[in-house]
Amino acid sequence: MRIKLKKILLKKNKSKIVSLTAYSKNIAKILDKYVDIVLVGDSMANVLYGYKNTHTIDLNRMIHHASSVKQGIKNSLLVVDMPKGSYNNINSAVKNVKLVMRKTKCDAIKLESNKKNYKIIKILTENKIPVMGHIGYTPQFKKKFKVEGVGKIETKSLLKEAMMIEKAGAFSIVLECIAPQTAKLITKKLKIPTIGIGSSVYCDGQVLVTDDMLGLSGFYPKFVKKYINLNRIIEKAVKKYTREVKQIKFPVKKNFLNGTKRRY
Repeated sequence: MRIKLKKILLKKNKSKIVSLTAYSKNIAKILDKYVDIVLVGDSMANVLYGYKNTHTIDLNRMIHHASSVKQGIKNSLLVVDMPKGSYNNINSAVKNVKLVMRKTKCDAIKLESNKKNYKIIKILTENKIPVMGHIGYTPQFKKKFKVEGVGKIETKSLLKEAMMIEKAGAFSIVLECIAPQTAKLITKKLKIPTIGIGSSVYCDGQVLVTDDMLGLSGFYPKFVKKYINLNRIIEKAVKKYTREVKQIKFPVKKNFLNGTKRRY
């Protein structure tokens, strides 16, 4: 864990940090070959379960998915989102974070900032638990989506928030939907790496929801680049399979079982 963390910290001002989300072993195994950080995000609430926000995903589901992802990870730093309500106070935060770390064997956890939970980050890091911070648009605490850090007052507030999180002991911080110049300023002022999502190229690294960039989620805001449209590819395969079953072209003799293990 410490070696992986050190590698991330050493990338500050030297090389870009690459991060994507994963919710299962199969996807994690692919990502692990290429990315620096795999995040088990509470975005699974929207992506996998179809909820309108991230508020309803619970600790047990996060643990189940993170445990699956862990099986596909060898090289990347594995970070798990703490869901809304799991770190309301110091006692619940320490208890729930330790449970996540023990059950999933992850390398670190991520907390969204509400400008009040700096002490929680401090206590966790004093307990030798690596914490990734998160400022800007924080879905667990903010209802309205908007770009932050546009004016001087917002910029000053975000910078102060980021510096407080760094002071509390976080090893990195996610900047979500923050204006380019503000993201640039925060990245320059902090000693720890910044990971941007919708916050410009000026951050030390970037993170996206994997299902978004693969064209699977149906959610494509301006800050997401769709690298492929897997929806179309999967649909094409399903149509072909359906056609072959109906035309009795599948299964053929080579698909018959000959004492091999069944998968269902």
